[in-house]
Amino acid sequence: MSKTTYRDSTPGIHSWNRQRPSGMPAHRYRDVFSAVDVPNIDRQWPSNRITSAPLWVPVDLRDGNQALAEPMDPARKRRFFELMVRMGYTEIEVGYPSASQTDYDFVRMLAEQRIAPDDVTIVVFTPAIASRIERTVEAIRGIRNPVVIHLYAASAPTWRELVLGKSRDELRDLVDSAGTLVKRLTDSMTASAEEGTGDVRFELSPEVFNLTEPDYVLELCATMTRVWDASPERPVILNLPATVEVATPNVYADQIEYMHRNLENRDGVILSVHPHNDRGTGIACAELAVLAGAQRVEGCIFGNGERTGNVDIATLALNLLAQGIDPMIDFSDIDEVRRTVEFCNRIEVHPRHPYVGDLVHTAFSGTHQDAIRKGFAEHARRADAAGIAERDAEWRVPYLPIDPHDIGRSYEAVIRVNSQSGKGGVAYVLEQEHGVALERGEQVAFAEHVQGRTESTGGVATADEIWRLYGEWRDAVDQRRR
Repeated sequence: MSKTTYRDSTPGIHSWNRQRPSGMPAHRYRDVFSAVDVPNIDRQWPSNRITSAPLWVPVDLRDGNQALAEPMDPARKRRFFELMVRMGYTEIEVGYPSASQTDYDFVRMLAEQRIAPDDVTIVVFTPAIASRIERTVEAIRGIRNPVVIHLYAASAPTWRELVLGKSRDELRDLVDSAGTLVKRLTDSMTASAEEGTGDVRFELSPEVFNLTEPDYVLELCATMTRVWDASPERPVILNLPATVEVATPNVYADQIEYMHRNLENRDGVILSVHPHNDRGTGIACAELAVLAGAQRVEGCIFGNGERTGNVDIATLALNLLAQGIDPMIDFSDIDEVRRTVEFCNRIEVHPRHPYVGDLVHTAFSGTHQDAIRKGFAEHARRADAAGIAERDAEWRVPYLPIDPHDIGRSYEAVIRVNSQSGKGGVAYVLEQEHGVALERGEQVAFAEHVQGRTESTGGVATADEIWRLYGEWRDAVDQRRR
């Protein structure tokens, strides 16, 4: 760390809170506003509200799988796929069949064994390369389910010029040619009765959309909606990925709203987003994108993906539940979902991961514990007064955005006692586990006794240990009274 000269680097900040320059090489980077100029729009998204769930499309079996140190074998892929079907996903991206034999074989297994329910749409992924498209179309041959062929090409200037070596016109012609080939191959396949292939629709991803000139994205999208005959009865999916997250979420929302309001043949388009999480704001990007007009969200169930991951669609869905909106996906046994995802990905879910982590419904702080204990008591009183079960009563418990029971969790680990805990936590454990209700003065005295033990051990006191400590404390109190 370099030594820097002290100066007031933040005008308007009190002298006692001024900061020193870090010496970090900020001059090497540029604000995305100078990279992509979003035309001025009369923004509507800031005052919009989400009132229903978008169409969720898990990409764990493709995008998530590509990000694994050990990609899934066929057994893991099948277990993951069957989990997603049970949860209620009706559109699932299952692989990149031209990229590996494992992915190709998995798609063929779906065609031959027909394990997907009739209402589940199968999505397969391919670059805009003729040989890869042909391999992809061969892989889906005989799938009776609806199929989406997801075509992508990198559209941002750095990618198209440096990686692909193409101009805007050359890339547009490449995408046009690829889209025409996809349509020709699938039209001939579905027209043949003996093929037995279901309805095939199309999706375009201008990769790194969020760093591509808005007028050029509109041009690419208009080209493909024409090539693919987009209509309200047979919509084309236009997927606009934040392939590398580079700006604050409001910038992505502006980009999505601009597309939503300027796309040609908007009624024939399903507007989709695919946020990544490089800046740690993938959730916010997705939520603001839905406010801005997105109808479909691609992501991974717990956010697995390249670099810092794809957007976490479990968190997105349960955020809706916490606002009283049906997420349209069943997370009532979230621990089983986690076990399957951890097994298939060979990656453990963090203990603080929203909703699913081991500790997200756990309070150690005495202040939090006291509020939760009082919230539980009030919840029970309101349910009793209304003559309904507690599970049916409106949920209003401090520090717990949703009822742990609603996602298959118990209350056993909601309050755990350590050296940071207070009377509320200790009282809660005694009441819940042993039916002992202490007066306030007793709560304070016993909590001090427990805290003395937890400070000396540095660990958590279990319900059994608290019961044993309560016995010791009660004996000592009785002796003093004699």
